[in-house]
Amino acid sequence: MNRLCNSLEPRVMDDNMLKLAVGEQGPQEEAGQLAKQEGVLFKDVLSLQLDFQNILRIDNLWQFESLRKLQLDNNIIERIEGLENLTHLVWLDLSFNNIEAIEGLDSLVNLEDLSLFNNRISKIDSLDALVKLQVLSLGNNLIGNMMNIIYLRRFKDLRALSLSGNPIAEAEDYKMFIWAYLPDLVYLDSRRIDDHMKALAAMKHQYGIDELKHREALMQAQLEEEQALRQQLQEHKAAFVEGLDGSFLFDSMYAEDVEGNKLAFLHGVGELLEAYKNKFVVICLNIFEYGLKQQEKRKVELDTFNECVQEAIQESQQQGKDWIAKFEEKHLMSLTAIRDESDLASMELRITEYNKDITELFDLLMTLEMQLIEQLEETINMFERNIVDLVGTFIENVQSLVAQCRDLENHHHEKVLEIAINTLEKMAKGELDEDLPDGVRALFVDKDTLVNAVGASHDIHLLKIDNREDELVTRVNSWCTRLVDQIHKDEVMRNRKRVKEINQYVEHMQSELDNLDCGDILD
Repeated sequence: MNRLCNSLEPRVMDDNMLKLAVGEQGPQEEAGQLAKQEGVLFKDVLSLQLDFQNILRIDNLWQFESLRKLQLDNNIIERIEGLENLTHLVWLDLSFNNIEAIEGLDSLVNLEDLSLFNNRISKIDSLDALVKLQVLSLGNNLIGNMMNIIYLRRFKDLRALSLSGNPIAEAEDYKMFIWAYLPDLVYLDSRRIDDHMKALAAMKHQYGIDELKHREALMQAQLEEEQALRQQLQEHKAAFVEGLDGSFLFDSMYAEDVEGNKLAFLHGVGELLEAYKNKFVVICLNIFEYGLKQQEKRKVELDTFNECVQEAIQESQQQGKDWIAKFEEKHLMSLTAIRDESDLASMELRITEYNKDITELFDLLMTLEMQLIEQLEETINMFERNIVDLVGTFIENVQSLVAQCRDLENHHHEKVLEIAINTLEKMAKGELDEDLPDGVRALFVDKDTLVNAVGASHDIHLLKIDNREDELVTRVNSWCTRLVDQIHKDEVMRNRKRVKEINQYVEHMQSELDNLDCGDILD
């Protein structure tokens, strides 16, 4: 379905093709010639035209990270791929190729105009990431199901759609269906939609639209609920207490406990288990609620720290700007005075004074930066002590609560063992009235087998409790360490950047002075 001669050899998108295209499409004036001599960085290219190149596969575009417009029409491309890094792309033309499926567009979140005209596409999908899509050209493809139109309702900014030349365009109700189900559309198949016809279409399909809107509302509500649950889970994870707001930990203790589930059939164990679960869940809820409160305390501490840091940096920067402003005011007068000076000795004296002013400014700015470093170091150290204390207190109290879970488990284990031994003794005397399942009776072969079964169940429960405690402690300690390390790294980078800025500014001022040629000025 492309216009290229099939006898031509398929071409590869290599560096030579890309360099040639960039060079040919760049500016042709003096700036363009200079760019050709020095080379153009692919990362700076905004528009790229690669039509009629007999390209079989999209490749090697990863360096074009600033690209906004890409033209790949009239090739023999079979798949949409290799566009992952083109996140700034706004306009994409893949018309007149051999593409069979829409794919590979998930990272193009800024795309507004997409042309897939004259390909082999049979289904409209995989466009969900294109939330800014305004123009979609899919004419001359193989789209035959009118339900593809329903999919396009999610694109609230879609204003122009082309589907002519597809099997669905031959349907009697083609235009009326699209006008009704895509009410915000302005152009269909390059023709502006008449508002009166749009209203008639809406009336004709009112029942179907109402049904669809109802389903969409239900789906949206479900989506929002799922999103809220995901957000809630992330908040619980940030507090390191996810899964502790109910019976999850307790249930996990019995999920793989074959022996424990068998012992639950013994008379009295069921009631004992229910009481155990209730008390265990209460402790878990206490850990959960305490964890959320502690997370809020850590957040407040971090927010306060960040505010203090930003306030100190801004105050220091403002003081530096004030000094620079005074210097530059004097700087202009100094340069003018040097240029206007006719006496060499007086000029050299002025230059010496100006050099002194530059050195004085440098010393002031560096002193200001050193003061800021000391202030931030003290702030960071104080924050580190506070956050480490908060984490330490959190861990200590959680471990105390988890110890209560172990105590409950130990008490439950003793009671179950007592019931099991009593049952074994009754069974040996023939006094057991209960009708136990065969799997449970197999535990009562002898005392050692029974004690081992009860012990195995107990070990599984303790292991689950220990693992959850270890996970919490490890994660919160790791979080604390990473946070503090990152804060120190950020401060080092900030200081290096600031020192570099000061040096560059002072060097620029010095170079302006050095470029003054005393002999030329006096002449």
